[in-house]
Amino acid sequence: MSGLQRLQQVPPMLHRFERQHCLVDSRLAQEIWGRRFPNPVGLAAGFDKDAVAVPALAAMGFGFLEVGTVTPKPQAGNPRPRLFRHRELRSLQNALGFNNAGMESLKRRLTQCWPPPVPVGVNIGKNRQTELAAAAVDYRVLVRYLGDRANYFVINISSPNTPGLRDLQQGETVARLLEVCQEETDLPVLVKLSPDMEDAAAAELARVAVDSGAAGLVLTNTTVDYSLVPEPQPVGGLSGRVLGRRSLELLRVVAAEVFGRCVLVSVGGIETAADIYARLRAGAQLVQIYTALVYGGSHVVQKLNEELLHLLDSDGVADVASAVGLDV
Repeated sequence: MSGLQRLQQVPPMLHRFERQHCLVDSRLAQEIWGRRFPNPVGLAAGFDKDAVAVPALAAMGFGFLEVGTVTPKPQAGNPRPRLFRHRELRSLQNALGFNNAGMESLKRRLTQCWPPPVPVGVNIGKNRQTELAAAAVDYRVLVRYLGDRANYFVINISSPNTPGLRDLQQGETVARLLEVCQEETDLPVLVKLSPDMEDAAAAELARVAVDSGAAGLVLTNTTVDYSLVPEPQPVGGLSGRVLGRRSLELLRVVAAEVFGRCVLVSVGGIETAADIYARLRAGAQLVQIYTALVYGGSHVVQKLNEELLHLLDSDGVADVASAVGLDV
């Protein structure tokens, strides 16, 4: 991240970096919410929490970026150590806990690069000290304050690293959170769900969210199914390869309920173009990576998009948009 920030300070170097990393092809692009997404591969929330490297990350080839999770007030997050690698399984375990510099800092940084080179979503969460009963106040404040510095919002109620947060994954609560956010903005508002929900509960919650005006669903956050790794830490959520099967399963469950009524964003265990192609065919219009960037390096987005085009060509599919939902 320090290197990316330094890169942004030297425009000629940033442009050279962009030429080396960006793959531009109209077959990858989609028009979503009235905005052009140059390719379907986005950066998941949690990597650039404070929007410190938006221009450089866009130059890395991402089709869109999601910053945050941001909370109204700054907070330090959970005690260290709080980020662990399961290298043999190409997976991570994080217990970060919404560590971020707060909404005022985020807005200042987004203002410095606004309008952004690619669509930027803001992932929003409540402060740790905010009681669950008052959570809607935090989400309202965030949307109101950041509404002119976002292309979309994602309500994060599924992180396992803020005590009690997942208790907000109830139909009435989700409907209320969407209501207060929509009172403050006309921007698309999405909801991010946990992979640890039962299929039926996830499908029902997805239906309620869409009925309540959600423009999309992000599937999924990290999992606390520690049986997926041989030597788990006792805290945090797992991402990467071990989450891939469940993330795809839940996408299929939710797509069976709401496909065509909202935008589905798939995240979790995506590390190959075949993974992306499967998610597109299962109903996702967009995908996000995090762990794949950690293990794959700065050229991973370019590689994924190149290989995705080969898969489309081999199946005779015209473009990314034509692949969406083929298996639904």
